Amino acid sequence: MCGIVGAIGERHITEVLIEGLRRLEYRGYDSAGLAVIDQGGIVRERQPGKVQALADASHAAGIDGYVGIAHTRWATHGAPTQDNAHPHQSGDIAVVHNGIIENYEALRERLQGEGFVFTSQTDTEVVPHLIQSELRKGGDFIDAVKRAVAQLHGAFALGIIRACEPERLIAVRQGSPLVVGLGIGENFLSSDQLALLPVTNRFIYLEEGDFVVLTRQKVSVWDRNGDVVKRPAVELDATLHASTKGGYKHYMLKEIYEQPAAIQRTLNGRVSQGRVALDAFGPQAAELLAKARHIQILACGTSYHAGFVAKYWFEAIAGISCHVEVASEFRYRTTVLPPDTLLVTISQSGETADTLAALREVKARAIGSLCICNVPTSTLVRESDMAFITHAGPEIGVASTKAFTTQLVALLLLVLAAGRQHGNVSADREREIVAQLNQLPNLLETVLALDPQIERIAERFGEKHHTLFLGRGAQYPVAMEGALKLKEISYIHAEAYPAGELKHGPLALVDNDMPVVAVAPKNDLIDKLKSNLQEVRARAGELYVFADRNADVRPEPGLTVFPMPGVADEVAPIVYTIPLQLLSYHVAVIKGTDVDQPRNLAKSVTVE
Repeated sequence: MCGIVGAIGERHITEVLIEGLRRLEYRGYDSAGLAVIDQGGIVRERQPGKVQALADASHAAGIDGYVGIAHTRWATHGAPTQDNAHPHQSGDIAVVHNGIIENYEALRERLQGEGFVFTSQTDTEVVPHLIQSELRKGGDFIDAVKRAVAQLHGAFALGIIRACEPERLIAVRQGSPLVVGLGIGENFLSSDQLALLPVTNRFIYLEEGDFVVLTRQKVSVWDRNGDVVKRPAVELDATLHASTKGGYKHYMLKEIYEQPAAIQRTLNGRVSQGRVALDAFGPQAAELLAKARHIQILACGTSYHAGFVAKYWFEAIAGISCHVEVASEFRYRTTVLPPDTLLVTISQSGETADTLAALREVKARAIGSLCICNVPTSTLVRESDMAFITHAGPEIGVASTKAFTTQLVALLLLVLAAGRQHGNVSADREREIVAQLNQLPNLLETVLALDPQIERIAERFGEKHHTLFLGRGAQYPVAMEGALKLKEISYIHAEAYPAGELKHGPLALVDNDMPVVAVAPKNDLIDKLKSNLQEVRARAGELYVFADRNADVRPEPGLTVFPMPGVADEVAPIVYTIPLQLLSYHVAVIKGTDVDQPRNLAKSVTVE
């Protein structure tokens, strides 16, 4: 959440800062601001709303300089107003900040007692004032920043400039991601490498507790112990990180349609001759999977739903007990891990704050840790014993689509590998499911062909305020994901229930103004599900059912059926996800919401 960009160079850098913010706008878009140093000192511009408002104001004011910082905000403390927008300033010091300063109230009260005047409601504003307070006590700028940072509690990333020292830009990483971009005669700072790809493809990924000073010619790094360290530079192929809409109206729609290719990339090199390559999960995988008697999955949001599907797979296919929990709950309760537990974390960005914190708390009690992630350079990947990179490609839309389906593919591969190591998945069974996975790209193309039909039906949801999603077995978490998508981008209240639970409460909500969406693959539970659907019809509920064309679910007044291709039960959760994504997308377009940047949300949740 929130996005930081910083630059120091021999050219004017305002355009670099603004373009970087545009590429980070998926991380926060309540307000945006920048501060640069020119001959007269710090010049600052801040605007509520999207980055374009900042760009227009900065261009009108002719703001430019050779060193500066910029920020796009996802509000935590204080409303999205100009006064609360970053950068925040104290005299000749300006600061941008991601994360949360947990002890800001005590610091604010102390600093007000010293005579500092606060102009915002944010926790961030204590930081520049605290640095000024430390400067008054003596020492140079770097020492003052270090002393100030030592007083801050919480998870944060900082970018700091001082008008009288335009030859350097300071950065701090403490629990929130930061990356340094390396140039020739210029260096850059950002919370995501994506922001810097127009100017460099060489990066240093900062570690927890790093303190950094950037000049035009040099990057100096101190670790959490205060020792000078040399972090390795990584060169990326920028063509693999393209993030344009490619002719689609929204990133979300583009990313929905990218799923066949994304899943193919997830499979490439991971399956061969009907078998899963164990080393796809890391050199320790064979040993740890054979030893693991229990799987603990931790994740948040959409990734949690992927883990929930995997729970069904681990127990039904691999014969291994599995528990899945929301990371933000797990980390704050007393937990007991069964012996020989393998910890599996899931995150698109690899920077999800609660998932990272849960990993750090639990990994010492597990036999090993494996993360499933889309970003190979992320903190989660670096701090896990093993990592499986999904290769979904950049996902810009806040509502996750291809990240979810590639996570499911990765998890099913893991289930097969673990089941084989335990002797619970035969060679024939493994070949059968691998064949089903290999067919997925073509199957998904078939499902995407339903798009025009789904678009027409979406108009019926335009004036609705509530929707119920139903599924049974492994389709229940798919229904949960469908409900999440609809509420995220259309702002329609949506809930998911196991279909068998209808009679235990949710049926009271059903009437002719409550659309009910169900997923109905042809499996052992289809007859049970049909009975649940009749319960809805008996109460005048309006049903929309995505049903296997062989499941004998027939359309009738009040019951709209979308014919789905026949698929094996194991891969059905992946296939049935697609139409729910399309439904949510088209409803949001009809309602006129901001599909890619829905209100109050951000893509990478790097705060608690």
